[in-house]
Amino acid sequence: MQAAASGVVLPKRFHAKVDVRWSDMDVFQHVNHARMVTLLEEARIPWLFEDGRPTAPLREGCVLADLRVRYRGQLRHEDTPLDIAMWIEQLRAVDFTIGYEVRAAGAAPDSPPAVIASTQIAAFDIQQQRLRRIAGAEREYLAEWLA
Repeated sequence: MQAAASGVVLPKRFHAKVDVRWSDMDVFQHVNHARMVTLLEEARIPWLFEDGRPTAPLREGCVLADLRVRYRGQLRHEDTPLDIAMWIEQLRAVDFTIGYEVRAAGAAPDSPPAVIASTQIAAFDIQQQRLRRIAGAEREYLAEWLA
């Protein structure tokens, strides 16, 4: 748990700062939907796939099974770097669901997010071309972030 500026205790989240590129903007000058999906992907890489993480083996094989994105406000280029908070919503034998909240740079952690999203990721054995069970070390690490 972490305390927000307002004194509210927030649940454990992994925070990634992700820069908005000029090319992420659409004609209406806010972050394009397809680019938001890419920004979410860029946020989860340092949390789950970097060397030294118990979940790093997932980079050798995982598939995105479901994606949901809800927009509550606009994000623009000047809102960079975005603060993308992530946690585990559900952890099962072969897959897990990540929850996201996206806020503009400098927004309070307990302020309403501009974007709420989730992705379901399944562990996948590339050699066998089938789903695999999440390994013990992967499961333990993911469980630390379970909401």
